[in-house]
Amino acid sequence: MTDPIADYLTRLRNAIKAQHRVVEIPASNLKKEITKILFEQGYILNYKFVDGENPAGIIKIALKYDPVDKVNAIKSLKRVSRPGLRQYTGYKDMPRVLNGLGIAILSTSKGVMTNKKARELKVGGEVLCYVY
Repeated sequence: MTDPIADYLTRLRNAIKAQHRVVEIPASNLKKEITKILFEQGYILNYKFVDGENPAGIIKIALKYDPVDKVNAIKSLKRVSRPGLRQYTGYKDMPRVLNGLGIAILSTSKGVMTNKKARELKVGGEVLCYVY
């Protein structure tokens, strides 16, 4: 697999389209950090890191749905930086997703964080994905 982050986002998108409650994804440290950010921002209900058959383990993610009309909290997941075309940004040109309503997840020298946190810390980095 050449792009594990794209695989992670695709598994989430597929689970949302199929209206699954829980999705299991092979774990890595970067995927764990992205999962923590999605939980902190309120896009997923809960998560759990399980040591499984593969060395890194498995991430179990409970997806968040509106109880009345069964609409998911995540409307869109878009991979920005890819192995063939990396996208970097400085803190002055930080992307605004959906005019500030969405988030961009960045990999910076100070760790994986949202665009708002990176702007506060005045660090730039690689734009991994947009979530709204």
